[in-house]
Amino acid sequence: MAPLDDNRKVFIDTNILIYASLKESQFHRASKECLNNLQKQDVTLIISRQILREYLSVMTRPNTITMELRQEIIIQAIRNFEEDFAVLNEDAEVTKRLLELMEKVSASGKQIHDANIAATMLVNGITEILTHNVGDFKRFVPEITIIPLVE
Repeated sequence: MAPLDDNRKVFIDTNILIYASLKESQFHRASKECLNNLQKQDVTLIISRQILREYLSVMTRPNTITMELRQEIIIQAIRNFEEDFAVLNEDAEVTKRLLELMEKVSASGKQIHDANIAATMLVNGITEILTHNVGDFKRFVPEITIIPLVE
């Protein structure tokens, strides 16, 4: 990945990519509009390898919305995300920050995924996240500004 430029940087949570991908989602339009508005503002949109894994996990798990999607469509979506977004890798510094966050705020189970996103953001100097799950991130660090999908 090329170094991040000096533009405003916004991390994109997995749920935004899922909603934007699924026309059947009640949040499809809102997700697409938010992403488009940020792009028009010349914002660097950022995801991490974790987001790609979470997207694959959710989109390949059959349920009422995703059961019709073929695997090759989902794989192509991942390839498109890698072209359309800056993709951060996780390294030892992210793990160190994750553990520091866990020492400050009790987290377990699925909350570890959110804490890891917060750690990835902090290590990379990203202070904003677009998400529908506002409560998932508020608890970890006051330095992160949450952009809610819907008010």
